[in-house]
Amino acid sequence: MVLKNNILASMDVSPFDEMQKAVDIVDDSRHPTSKVAATIYGIDQQRPYSISKTNYWPTSIEDKIGTEVSIGNSSGTIHAETACIIKAPYTKDASLCITDPFCPNCAKNIAEAGIKTIYIDHKGFAKDFAERRGHQFKKMSMQICEKAGISVYELHRKEQKLIPILEVSEAYHPYDENPVEIEAVPEADENIFKDFIAIKSQENKGRKLAVAFARDKNRRAFGITAISHPAMGYSSDKDIEEIEHPESKYSFMMEPVNRLLMAAPRNGLHIVNGLVFCSQIPTAREQVNIVGADLSSITIRNMTKARDDWAFKAMDALGKAEILSFYEL
Repeated sequence: MVLKNNILASMDVSPFDEMQKAVDIVDDSRHPTSKVAATIYGIDQQRPYSISKTNYWPTSIEDKIGTEVSIGNSSGTIHAETACIIKAPYTKDASLCITDPFCPNCAKNIAEAGIKTIYIDHKGFAKDFAERRGHQFKKMSMQICEKAGISVYELHRKEQKLIPILEVSEAYHPYDENPVEIEAVPEADENIFKDFIAIKSQENKGRKLAVAFARDKNRRAFGITAISHPAMGYSSDKDIEEIEHPESKYSFMMEPVNRLLMAAPRNGLHIVNGLVFCSQIPTAREQVNIVGADLSSITIRNMTKARDDWAFKAMDALGKAEILSFYEL
């Protein structure tokens, strides 16, 4: 099996070695029942990088709320796959090694981040978590990967063997109906940000919208704009039956703040704390992921609107604990 990334292959970067990094830390996870670890690796400015993370509670949530309390209808944890993405310098065309089969929410994040290859440790398929979530993985997670053009392999470290679960042609390019917009801005300044929000709100009137300012490694400023949209590769018209009738509690929809959080590393950008906006209160899971991305505030246009009541409960919990501040525009 040949690695798809020729630069990594020439540097002798192996998915078997990268998986071992995840396996080595999986027991460090503080989760009592579902310990998961992942390693993301790729190329950033012609240099290879590798980051390994377990699923974890952000320190502020662990210290101020605890590990046994839900944040709305979301756990307070950052999933290992998402943790890797939001800490990575550049995720487009990267690879991800995971100790366990991944959930549909992580599949959506992986797709939005532009990851091209996933490896799953074969022992993960025998775990209790995989047994309970196997249907969701086989149906939604794999459907999302297929649409997004992500190849998935079962990895056997001892035998140095890869078994294809899903192989996507190198020539395949996923349909991207409403891509996240990235554009240069004069500066990551609060006043410029307010003007940028006004422009994007007018352009996307009636849509669930999120906006952020970010910087690249040279400190240049960029605006990121995302709307709520089905996962990468899906069409809101052609795939409507599948989108409206998912296989489980999960949704094929990608919420706009999550899209921002994934689009930033996909483009080698780092979101500026304090310069994040959403047209309504983000979902509970989005709020937890915001905290995981080391962001401590968000501006909201309509503080009375959210996808569901759980978002309000999450806002109340994180706001009272002074973990995440919410400002009305």
